[in-house]
Amino acid sequence: MSILIKNGEIVTADKQFTADVYCEGETISAIGENLDVTADEVIDASGKYVFPGFIDPHVHIYLPFMGTFSKDTYDSGSRAALVGGTTTLIEMCCPSRSEEPIAAFNLWNGKAEGVSACDYTFHMGVTRFDEEAEKQLRQIVDAGITSFKVFLAYKGAFGIDDAELYDTLKLAKELGVVVTAHCENADLVARTQARLVAEAKVGPEWHEPSRPIQVEAEGCHHLMTFAEMTGAEVYVVHTSCKPAVDALTDARERGVQVGIETVIPYLVLDSSYAERPDFEGAKWVMSPPIRAKEHQDYLWQKLADGTIQTVGTDHAPFDFHTQKHMGHPDADKAVDAQFNSTGTAANFTLIPNGIPSVEERVNLLYTYGVTTGKIDLQTFVAVASTNAAKQFGLHPRKGDVVVGGDADLVVYDPEYRGKISVDTQLMDTDYSGFEGMEISGRPHLVTVRGEVAARDGAFVGTLGRGQLLRRGTSEQT
Repeated sequence: MSILIKNGEIVTADKQFTADVYCEGETISAIGENLDVTADEVIDASGKYVFPGFIDPHVHIYLPFMGTFSKDTYDSGSRAALVGGTTTLIEMCCPSRSEEPIAAFNLWNGKAEGVSACDYTFHMGVTRFDEEAEKQLRQIVDAGITSFKVFLAYKGAFGIDDAELYDTLKLAKELGVVVTAHCENADLVARTQARLVAEAKVGPEWHEPSRPIQVEAEGCHHLMTFAEMTGAEVYVVHTSCKPAVDALTDARERGVQVGIETVIPYLVLDSSYAERPDFEGAKWVMSPPIRAKEHQDYLWQKLADGTIQTVGTDHAPFDFHTQKHMGHPDADKAVDAQFNSTGTAANFTLIPNGIPSVEERVNLLYTYGVTTGKIDLQTFVAVASTNAAKQFGLHPRKGDVVVGGDADLVVYDPEYRGKISVDTQLMDTDYSGFEGMEISGRPHLVTVRGEVAARDGAFVGTLGRGQLLRRGTSEQT
């Protein structure tokens, strides 16, 4: 199969020019003006952009969490990603402390293998560190999974202690892999939550005050101390606020290798969403929480100047009417979940965290970033694709439009106008966190390794064609 994309405006992280792109099989074979080639399919991209396939560096497709399971599978999740222009997913593999790392990796990979329509890889969660876990982590890295994930939150579930954090970072330094990290202070969160619940402050509007910006900033500072002492390269996921970014940039100035990610909900939503009445605010409960608008504005500025390298989603899909209602103060009336295992009445601490967003990231970033002038096209491509490819050992195979690279391409129509709606989404949840938001632009055509996978909002690809990607080491961005 060959595809010729003609007359498109090719945009990469550092270039913008009009040319044709010729793809043979799974790779890009030629780029140039007026290519004289014969192709099985010719696509006229006049008036449209040609972007590299987008990479979401932070998703949860399969996730056992807070007494329930995320709703998407790789069937729904990969289709949604592709229609939204994302051709590669990096999923968080998050075993419990009692699970063996290799068994967990095989479980997570088994959910994707033979099902996913887009390519995928994993950040391997480290939820305990001992001799056997270390041995298995080495084997997983040998298999091409070159990043770990640690939680400085969710104590007793995913969270690790300081000794385990130190040992994980030492191993990562030795192996040359990146440690991605959820940065909060677990003890401060637990104490604050307990106080608020004791004061009968139990609705979703109290989720953000239970995890204030100081808690996130302290978690970032804590990680930076350990990274500085071990020399490990780290990457902080879903950074939500100015004090957290400041803690990370201060460490950069001291020589710490740290990548910074934010996620699309923080860029287009603010804390007022979680304050909506009648428990509707539960739709927007995620951790760290969505912050006040001044932090949103700051994050856009730091994307524009290159301080923040990537925009992911932290896609974590849970239904509103059932799963999110596990934390409803009247949960006995809403679902059969009035009491948790400790006998405490239901409250905001039992709301499964996360917002379904893998389908909407690219269009929201383009609409509310590029068309408003907050970021330019090169930055858009960098933070949504190229920087993640470089950070996580996928470049230049992914994240660029280059001869020899995978034919993962997005022909993007900037003239499209529409609205986001749960009624049209492919994500398998009963609500959209971005319901009714206007969209200016969407993918006209999406290819994965040379196969057309999406056209004008419809999935036309092949389930099961996605590949587990064996990755190299990081290119510091």
